[in-house]
Amino acid sequence: MHDDPIAFFLTWTCYGTWLPGDDRGWSKWNKGDQIPQPNLANWCQEQMLESVVLLDEAERGIVECAVADHCQIRGWKLHAVNCRSNHCHVVVTAGNYDGEQVRDQLKSWGKRRLKEHQLKMGDARSQLREQWWTRNGSVRLLFDETSLEAAILYTLEGQDAGGSHAYRQDETPKRSNPTTISKTRIGTDPTNL
Repeated sequence: MHDDPIAFFLTWTCYGTWLPGDDRGWSKWNKGDQIPQPNLANWCQEQMLESVVLLDEAERGIVECAVADHCQIRGWKLHAVNCRSNHCHVVVTAGNYDGEQVRDQLKSWGKRRLKEHQLKMGDARSQLREQWWTRNGSVRLLFDETSLEAAILYTLEGQDAGGSHAYRQDETPKRSNPTTISKTRIGTDPTNL
């Protein structure tokens, strides 16, 4: 085993979609997996500052573009990204950075691009959403090629039974405009689209 990871498997959820106490279980920072706690989930829901975020297909593409662009700017190797309606997975190699820093930069750039999209769609600055993501997220350290390939496979194909709309960085066609990206559909039956 290596001392330094060869990549990070990052996951974060959209605001309000997986609250502490959730009946599916939940993760507590520095404490690991936790059992459902309905009273805590209800309290957290009452404390929310904005409504739950569920990303549409255009917003998902915007986030994926932001991730790809930021990785290119930083010189990070993006292995795979898959932004879903309620969460995002990224597999990335970013030497000399810790996983939390990488995750937080990608979340920040995704938020920035989503707010730019709101402005383009005619929303007033005063109406722009501030809360797009939950705090923190998961950072898994990948130390070998087997773990890296498993994370890529999960990110690209493990998200739904009908196939993934995700892309692998080396399979991404050129973008036609800065806010959308054409993604290679992997394992998708066109009749299920």
